[in-house]
Amino acid sequence: HVQLVESGGGSVQAGGSLRLSCSATGERYSSYCMGWFREAPGKPREGVASIYTRSGDTYYDDSVKGRFTISQDSTKRTLYLQMNMLKPEDTAMYYCAARANFMGARPPLTFGTYSDWGQGTQVTVS
Repeated sequence: HVQLVESGGGSVQAGGSLRLSCSATGERYSSYCMGWFREAPGKPREGVASIYTRSGDTYYDDSVKGRFTISQDSTKRTLYLQMNMLKPEDTAMYYCAARANFMGARPPLTFGTYSDWGQGTQVTVS
């Protein structure tokens, strides 16, 4: 398993930008699928972006496509989520997730796929 710590959340006005980071420590594997999820009050946790660390393949939920970009720095074992053109409906707690040695047709945005989770970082858009 890996331990994940998110950072970079905050408050921003609509139309603004934030970059979230997720640092991974612990066991090392040759490949992971990693994802960003969010959970707003009263709503289920939903996946917004995912990536296969070996291939670099990415996948986005339609709600963020064209506005959010997921990326990685493998040397730093850090995952990023660049969020541009933020909207009030993007307000949520954002979580980083990982699962080692998982491959499929595309990086999954399914909650149950992931085994390791961070504690979350709050993003508020007004």
